[in-house]
Amino acid sequence: MAQANHTTVTSFVFTGLTERADLQLPLFAVFSLIYGMTLLGNLGMILLIRSDPHLHTPMYFLLSNLSFLDICYSSTITPNMLLNFLTASKGISYVGCLMQYSFFALFATTEMFLLASMAYDRYVAICNPLLYTVVVTKRVCMLLTAGSYLGGAANSLIHTYGLLRLSFCRSNVIHHFFCDLLPLLNLSCSDTRLNKLLVSVFGALIEATTFTVVIVSYFFIIAMVLRIRSAKGRQKTFSTCASHLTAVFTFHGTILFMYFRPRSSCSRSTDKTISVFYMVAIPLLNPLIYSLRNNDVKCAARRLLKRKVLPCGKPSRRTPGVTP
Repeated sequence: MAQANHTTVTSFVFTGLTERADLQLPLFAVFSLIYGMTLLGNLGMILLIRSDPHLHTPMYFLLSNLSFLDICYSSTITPNMLLNFLTASKGISYVGCLMQYSFFALFATTEMFLLASMAYDRYVAICNPLLYTVVVTKRVCMLLTAGSYLGGAANSLIHTYGLLRLSFCRSNVIHHFFCDLLPLLNLSCSDTRLNKLLVSVFGALIEATTFTVVIVSYFFIIAMVLRIRSAKGRQKTFSTCASHLTAVFTFHGTILFMYFRPRSSCSRSTDKTISVFYMVAIPLLNPLIYSLRNNDVKCAARRLLKRKVLPCGKPSRRTPGVTP
């Protein structure tokens, strides 16, 4: 065996979302539709941003990277899950399992850093609009994006290397529908205390860092909004951040509930339900959130499709790159 130095297990078997045979085809149909809509929505967002000069701003550059991450994030898990709905074995090789987890950790962590970068972008746009083009330059956007990917890669490599040190000599049945870290640790016959410590330390550090950036950024944004005398002006200014706030709290909320709730309250069915939400639903919801609540995106779509001539206007100078 190629993995003889690490394990006596050459493959794993998923229990899947459900063991009921009569639900396999309906679930395949539902998740196929969701996955197709996810690809269409995020690819559409990327193409729309690239094709419309009005959207060539730092915020939309970051948003296009978020859409790219959502495609990769969903594609890491969903195709194999769809295949398992149609097969009886529901298996994955040892190497395939490690690769699936590695890419999942990479894209999930990168998305956390990228959402924090987007919060910083909104902070500068609203609190320092006159300096926005000077502070948030193309180079800064590239650095924020590259830093997000580097942070994701570092976290992924640390936990993947930790898995490579373990031996799997017990059951090879994973009570999940993909290769998540905690179910894998439960199958190992090695000492996993170091792995669990790394999960706690790095998970808490990354979550605290990224979420703190978001909270601090929006603290100053809210303070700035409250200084606006007009109620309409306050609503107009803060609405530019509504899409991003929705995406942040949806993503971080599910991650926190999944990995940082007391282990005594855990159940396999609950874990699967939450995982379905952040692995399948969130990549679908993000393009909908940003397209339905963002006037620039809706106007760009009208221009691209040439359905009818409507006065869309230009992005607001007060919050560059967005109109409420």
